[in-house]
Amino acid sequence: MAQTNVSPLTKWNQTPTTITTELKPVQKPLVVIGIFAAIILFISIVIVTNMTQGLLFIIGLLLGMTLLHARFGFTSAFRRLMSVGNVQGLQAHMLMLAIASTLFALILANGFSFTGITPTGYVSPVGMSVLFGSFIFGIGMQLGNGCASGTLYSVGGGASSMILTLIAFIAGSLLGAYHFTFWMEDTPSLPPISLAESTGLGYFGAWLLQMILFGAIYWITTKIAKKKNPPMMKPLPTVQGFKKIIRGSWPLFAAAIILAILNALTLTIRGNPWGITSAFALWGGKALMAVGVDVTSWGYFSGANATALSQTVLADSTSVMNFGIILGAFISAAAQGTFKPKKIKPGIAGASIIGGVLMGYGARLAFGCNIGAYFGGISSFSLHGWVWMVMAMLGTFLALFIRPLFGLKNPKPTDSIC
Repeated sequence: MAQTNVSPLTKWNQTPTTITTELKPVQKPLVVIGIFAAIILFISIVIVTNMTQGLLFIIGLLLGMTLLHARFGFTSAFRRLMSVGNVQGLQAHMLMLAIASTLFALILANGFSFTGITPTGYVSPVGMSVLFGSFIFGIGMQLGNGCASGTLYSVGGGASSMILTLIAFIAGSLLGAYHFTFWMEDTPSLPPISLAESTGLGYFGAWLLQMILFGAIYWITTKIAKKKNPPMMKPLPTVQGFKKIIRGSWPLFAAAIILAILNALTLTIRGNPWGITSAFALWGGKALMAVGVDVTSWGYFSGANATALSQTVLADSTSVMNFGIILGAFISAAAQGTFKPKKIKPGIAGASIIGGVLMGYGARLAFGCNIGAYFGGISSFSLHGWVWMVMAMLGTFLALFIRPLFGLKNPKPTDSIC
């Protein structure tokens, strides 16, 4: 039975995101399978490539575990904010971005690296491609019921519909890669703008500016929540003591801190922040090559992307991290006893496919997804990351009117939880 020492849902800022209660039994066979698969894949990665790739795979495992244990959402955070004014998710984002920006500023300003690779943030142009791409990504993630990271950890966690979203995500990424040259060369765009290097502020000045922005957003969301008194997120089941790390759910803010640290660690190991969707375009490109379609003539598959096509997928750092996210989430879901795929309703299947295509296409145009563009971009002090955030919010707002057409529900102010 649940303990009774949890604050009632009367004041928005007094409700925890976890609740101590009895958990489902551990799915031991699945845990063993997941751990065995992770060990085999780690060994294969190190043998075929190098230890750096192996370390990135481990970081991927940790990312998947963190996302699953906290059910850390970008899609749900945007949806709750735009529908009923629940700000818990967005405030966790602000904490995550503040910590990541601090760590990124130190790393980028000093060129710190564990592997000798000069660290470089995600700073991309701001143009029509970003505006349109992030907007349709916002629509897509609400229809697909998950963003890029959400799709991966939900697949690992046993959400059947997210398999369709992932396949469609890959297809959309391929379509975006096919049209990439048009969007880059034939649509208006500003050059890449770094708040640190393009403005004269330097990393300290840019860091201070972003801290002010994060603080302002946090304060504004607090006022919104107090005015609207929205329903709170449903507390996730957890336990006390050491078992909480393996079995229980984690508080949202704890996950935000861990994700920020892991992203910074990724930057110091591979030289770039965490990303997800470039691997989807690569997987799709390899699949087309396997059936005789020559994608090397596409503008997107040039330079480093062309090299990746000719190499094993284990040599692609984003791919091995994605594999880690899926496996990490699978192991964690099995440890919690929650891995249970379900039948997919036709409406949800349709929304998943459409949403996946929109996300894949949008991510290619916008130089990334909620991770590469939003999380990585803002943490790298790129203006395009902030633009992505605003446009994805607008896309989310529009998607609230589309979701019911597919039988998807939106949070309501009269709900007890959301």
